Amino acid sequence: MKATAELQIIPLGSGVSVRQEVTRVVEILKQHEFIVEPHASGTNIEGELREILAAVEKIHTTLHREGCVRLVSYLKLETRTDKTPTLAGKRL
Repeated sequence: MKATAELQIIPLGSGVSVRQEVTRVVEILKQHEFIVEPHASGTNIEGELREILAAVEKIHTTLHREGCVRLVSYLKLETRTDKTPTLAGKRL
């Protein structure tokens, strides 16, 4: 099932700058066959629903293994039955 999503990963206890962790998140997402659009407060994703969910798990597993003690994620998902959801269809 195709889906669009907005993902925000917040590393807690990592200090003031989280650039390294956010960069790592985008790197992990780009390993998948997603359309990935990072923005100031998160990342927009277009791809298969099961792969998006698996990527979120991989992000948590990887960042914890690399030293992040606590992560909070906010994930918004959209799926449709009338047509295939796309990020291009969301642009104003």
